[in-house]
Amino acid sequence: MSGLTKAALLVVAALVVGYVAWVAHFEWKLGRDQPQGPTSLVIVTTKSDGSNHDRVLSRLVDDDGSLYVAVNHWPRAWYRQALANPQVQITMDGETGEFLAVPVEGPQHDYLMERFPLRFRSRLQMGFPPRYFLRLDPVT
Repeated sequence: MSGLTKAALLVVAALVVGYVAWVAHFEWKLGRDQPQGPTSLVIVTTKSDGSNHDRVLSRLVDDDGSLYVAVNHWPRAWYRQALANPQVQITMDGETGEFLAVPVEGPQHDYLMERFPLRFRSRLQMGFPPRYFLRLDPVT
């Protein structure tokens, strides 16, 4: 292997390590700070030991009024917990209620990917994780 090839491999390796570190730092900071805004909600899921776990998420509301959340990041314990125990608590706009978290698949998933797209920069910053959606149905 020539010196030029080795140097190129080192540059590529440094870029990959730098990118992974940048994504990890972004995800760590987001998880630590959990910023809230006017379109945020707080979801409370149940861990396997029975304790609660809360996470701030962006809410997505479709034209028909259906409420969704997207799984946009690599850290997704809350999502696995919602799949294992779909009875969740949601707080938004100062009100708290019980909801059923329903995974969205197939054509509905494809529709939501188009309806609520992520910008390339956002996907780049998150490390291109697979994206899933949950519909949040109020429990009456």
